[in-house]
Amino acid sequence: MLSPLAGWTDLPFRECVKRFGADLTVSEMVSANALAHNPKRSRKLYEKSPLETPYSVQLAASNAAVLAEAVRILNDEEWIDIIDLNAGCPAPKVVRGGGGSALLKSPALLGTLIETIKKTSSKRQTSVKIRLGFSENNGVELAKVCESAGADFVAVHGRTRAGGFESPVDYNAIGEIKTALKIPVIANGDIDSYELAQTVFAATNADGVMIGRGAMGSPWIFEQLTRNIAAPTNELKRAVVLEHFDAMRAFHGDFAVPLFRKHLHRYSKGLAGATQFRNRINHEESAAVIRELISLVFEGGRDEEAA
Repeated sequence: MLSPLAGWTDLPFRECVKRFGADLTVSEMVSANALAHNPKRSRKLYEKSPLETPYSVQLAASNAAVLAEAVRILNDEEWIDIIDLNAGCPAPKVVRGGGGSALLKSPALLGTLIETIKKTSSKRQTSVKIRLGFSENNGVELAKVCESAGADFVAVHGRTRAGGFESPVDYNAIGEIKTALKIPVIANGDIDSYELAQTVFAATNADGVMIGRGAMGSPWIFEQLTRNIAAPTNELKRAVVLEHFDAMRAFHGDFAVPLFRKHLHRYSKGLAGATQFRNRINHEESAAVIRELISLVFEGGRDEEAA
């Protein structure tokens, strides 16, 4: 599964990972409040590619009535298969608003919001993305709340909110959650190779893995994980990057160039001339020039040290 990442996993990027074999893609996080009050503006965050089947839309919420209204809006979109509740985002802005990881401090509210989705949604499944806890690990308790409230499956990031993205991932804790639940459990956290994915499956007995940051700049990781194949050649990478850029331009219009810079920083990691390439694209506004620079930088080989 592709993990939802705000600002990264838009429709063009999700198309990339689907071409490399991701089984399930999830929209960027959508604010239930924003969706309920301005549906047209929020829709671009969860528009679906024809490649995305099945497809999940993730909502962030802290109020059951607002969440119900957002779900009713999504009910009109027949092409959505799953509604996912975000109970894991550690971003301070989201937490201050009572959503994301803040729900880990209020298991009762977490359960109420899941029940609200189940009662209101016309979709096939309801899922939840959680962390192990807010400050301390009470992941089993939280996961049981999700199951009791009607979640069909749960994805678990193996850190607390306090652990951010830097503390070690506790895969054993995910395994404890898997043992305690009857519903499927998806393991998440720093999985970036076939070998680590196999280690995670062995440690957790999880039903699947969710890849987030490991896919940034490496959409081909899904094929690597499922088929245990080597990294793609620079020639293939260049073709993928150009295709991704063209899809961004078609989807985002004039905003594509600045939005794509962060992707190019990731894609170019380790390439000869990457530092100069990044310096150029940081100030380049022409899409045609960006395409030429992409072609040039991917013609070279790898530096001995990552740029």
